Amino acid sequence: MDHSQPASMQDVAKAASVSPQTVSRVANGSNAVRPETRQRVEAAMAKLGYRPNYAARALKHGKFKDVGVVLFNMLTYGNARILGGIADAANSNGYAITMQSFARNRERTLHAAIERMKQLPVDGVIAVMEEHVTDFSEFRPPKELPVVIISEDPANYCPTIDADQYGCSAAVVDYLLSKGHKTVYHIAGPSSSRAAESRAQGWHDTLDQLGLRIPPTYMGDWEADSGYQAGLALAHDPDCTAIYAANDQMAYGAMLGLQAAGKRVPEDVSIVGVDDSLSGTIPRLSLTTMRMKFNDIGREAFFMTKRLCEGLRVPSGVKTVVPAELVERGSVRDLESSTTNLKR
Repeated sequence: MDHSQPASMQDVAKAASVSPQTVSRVANGSNAVRPETRQRVEAAMAKLGYRPNYAARALKHGKFKDVGVVLFNMLTYGNARILGGIADAANSNGYAITMQSFARNRERTLHAAIERMKQLPVDGVIAVMEEHVTDFSEFRPPKELPVVIISEDPANYCPTIDADQYGCSAAVVDYLLSKGHKTVYHIAGPSSSRAAESRAQGWHDTLDQLGLRIPPTYMGDWEADSGYQAGLALAHDPDCTAIYAANDQMAYGAMLGLQAAGKRVPEDVSIVGVDDSLSGTIPRLSLTTMRMKFNDIGREAFFMTKRLCEGLRVPSGVKTVVPAELVERGSVRDLESSTTNLKR
């Protein structure tokens, strides 16, 4: 055998002393093979480094019925919920999903990620872009592999979908100002995050457009401990009556930090978070938040990809927006109402 060439089905058949048809049945998961024969064929496959020809299988059966998902981190709350939405939609439509992470040890680009996906048996790809890549604006998907991007910014050559991170922040600021607060402090997420960047920009621009004082930004890392440290610091700022944290973990940490420093929430300081990730995990949760519909984003991203795979048109250069939903609990004080009551 020429080891410079990949092993063929015939090579495996010869090594296992079976017919190529038997190798094909094993590769396709058929039950019509005796267990001892299957073991012999699989051992020959492993020894020779044989990989089934997925492209040939797709030509025979039409489609792989598999959508690839590439992302930076599958463990974060938002990404986990997005993956859940993709998986639910895929399963209900007879599809599987294949996941890969963006490489950490080299320059991270969409081109490199999609090139890796091209080697796998997928009909299309969903790229979850919570961090920056160098070729986002100029990336063009291969003609044979449709790509849908989940991103705050619209991609020039791919359909895009995401929550309205910028608009969410504007809504939070408007909400807190409507409660009589004179300005809003912000605990931001990490600078590597596109969502954190957009949320911070929405907060900043809304205050700026209204001609209000823009307090210094407190940098966090999505974790509750960073929110706690910000809460401790902000407890000593007499002008701080309202805080907008870029996610619920930091918001909840800030509540605990304020309370540890002797401040009450919401009597002294009001707090609003984003994502509603603590619902069901924190008993008697009082945190007001903007609920991000990550599951809906994942489901719609799958259907956009499926339509592209079926040859249907999905517009590029525009973003499908899934709006957030305000969930009022007990962490915001209405200063306007308090002032009115005092006058009475």
